[in-house]
Amino acid sequence: MIETEWLKRLRSRTGTELLGDDAAVIGDTIITVDMLTEGIDFLLGEVDPQWIGRKALAVNLSDIAAMGGIPTSIVVAVALPKSEGIQLAEQLYNGMEPLLRKYSLTLAGGDTNTWNQGLVISITVLGRVTPQGVLRRGGGKPGDQILVTGLLGGSILEHQFLFEPRIFEALYLNEHFNLHAAIDISDGFSLDLHRLSVESGLGATVYEKSIPVSPAAVQLSQQTGRTPLEHALSDGEDFELLLAVPPEEAEKLLALQPLRKRFNVTLYPVAELTPEPGLRFTDGTVLCPQGFEH
Repeated sequence: MIETEWLKRLRSRTGTELLGDDAAVIGDTIITVDMLTEGIDFLLGEVDPQWIGRKALAVNLSDIAAMGGIPTSIVVAVALPKSEGIQLAEQLYNGMEPLLRKYSLTLAGGDTNTWNQGLVISITVLGRVTPQGVLRRGGGKPGDQILVTGLLGGSILEHQFLFEPRIFEALYLNEHFNLHAAIDISDGFSLDLHRLSVESGLGATVYEKSIPVSPAAVQLSQQTGRTPLEHALSDGEDFELLLAVPPEEAEKLLALQPLRKRFNVTLYPVAELTPEPGLRFTDGTVLCPQGFEH
């Protein structure tokens, strides 16, 4: 069973629609949690532990960004390999510390254990809703343009550890422009676009010639034999935001590029939401959602 199927089962059993967004919203509080495990999300012997600590926090901040929220505090749970001990915990924290400072986050608590297996780290981030309200996956409308906040593909070559969560960008856009829906790209562009469109009860036409392919995707394609576009469509862990925006607002955003001067971030048009379900390229070819499914 994949994660999507498990969430459907939980939804039917609990009768709640809270499940399925990037984070839960309870009153004015936003809550999200992500767990990273050795062997799936990283290889401890091949990656600086500070990068692991940074990523563990950054992936959660990316979820808060996708909701248009303000992160406020975190709790951290770790299961440390007994062979590593407290030195590893300190390295993990050293990796988190710059993000804690940048976003004025409080480390409010957590749990620290040791065991005879690999490193596991789980971080819960708490945030608050802004006066503009939250962004959800299910708010898209037919005709909405899908914009992305950066380049796609090849994240395995370092981006997955060193990306910048789009917290400030999302807050600025949500305050000054009309956004209908959002999701962060954690598991793959096509897969996460599919999730947004399904939650909105829609499909999407993908502008394959406008997909912003990263140099890392080009580099990786030389090793894998897959095209750079294939990597951009499905690699995952880009942690850019997909934004569903009304056509006239999208035209304004693309002309003004308000994030470029403020944050050195460019918006790219990548798709349009359609009444017909499923993903298709502009020539009508079906695009099967691809990416990482737990």
